[in-house]
Amino acid sequence: MTQLTMVKAINSGLRRAMADDPKVLVMGEDIGKLGGVFRVTDGLQAEFGAQRVIDTPLAESGIMGTAVGLAFRGYRPVVEIQFDGFVYPAFDQIVCQVAKLHYRTRGNVKMPITIRIPWAGGVGAAEHHSESPEAYFVHTSGLRVVAVSNPQDAYTMLRQAIASDDPVVFFEPKRLYHSKGEVDLDAHLADAAPMGVARVARPGTDVTLLTYGAQVATAMDAALAAEDEGISIEVIDLRSISPVDYNTVTASVRKTGRVVVTHEAAREAGVGAELIASVTEKCFHYLEAAPVRVTGHDIPYPPAKLEKHHLPDLDRVLGAVDRVLDRPNSMTGVSS
Repeated sequence: MTQLTMVKAINSGLRRAMADDPKVLVMGEDIGKLGGVFRVTDGLQAEFGAQRVIDTPLAESGIMGTAVGLAFRGYRPVVEIQFDGFVYPAFDQIVCQVAKLHYRTRGNVKMPITIRIPWAGGVGAAEHHSESPEAYFVHTSGLRVVAVSNPQDAYTMLRQAIASDDPVVFFEPKRLYHSKGEVDLDAHLADAAPMGVARVARPGTDVTLLTYGAQVATAMDAALAAEDEGISIEVIDLRSISPVDYNTVTASVRKTGRVVVTHEAAREAGVGAELIASVTEKCFHYLEAAPVRVTGHDIPYPPAKLEKHHLPDLDRVLGAVDRVLDRPNSMTGVSS
């Protein structure tokens, strides 16, 4: 096991995938000589050459269109979108071509494209650099959508995404880029949990807390704080948000009878809404309380000095836990 930051884990995953398969190539803005804005691709162009680590023009639609053509020719392109908010110019290509070509051609054309997106807030950036656009892609049939929360998953799931014949939108939480964790660089993909399987990050018995990405750390902090008050929270790291591993989710909900969902993205028509609707359909007779969402606000991403008020934090998550348990809110002394 090796201690790596998430940036280094992703870099190692890319290097391993490129070494294992000459059809894997990486493309994006400033990813070659510079190594990317976040240095995720640092050193790859020097090792694999400019024909496999390609600096592209500042044109996301063109980048994705080129990736589609490469996939047609049997390559496995890994596209880096420099910031989450820059993905929108590529949206037409992703939704109309990448997601549909396999189905449209009755399986004759595969689209093994991995779309890496540095994602979400918490780094002191403004709009276009701190977006949470996952619901758009979750709504789009034909795409796999995953979000990592730790360096081991970043390394393993990226390799799984690249090896997959399905197109994968791969969300990387920017505020965790420099978080460290143990990574088994020699792990065989056949022995790893599939990228579509959720992880029970912390077992519990009273409340199920569903989340993904950087919010997993907030959820774990909430579970630790709640333990001091005798509340046992089961934290589920979804890992894949399309498709969702409802086997793991419903097994937890049927045990606890209470559900809280948290994510950074806006509340309206967000992933949390779909999770709660599906959980209610599948577990209605097990629920002891109405599920609760803790999300970002329904506003454009705020200026950096205000983002702490926008991102779901420990107090908001614990307030939702109090609500599903019908406990007095610790801030007000009254029922939530």
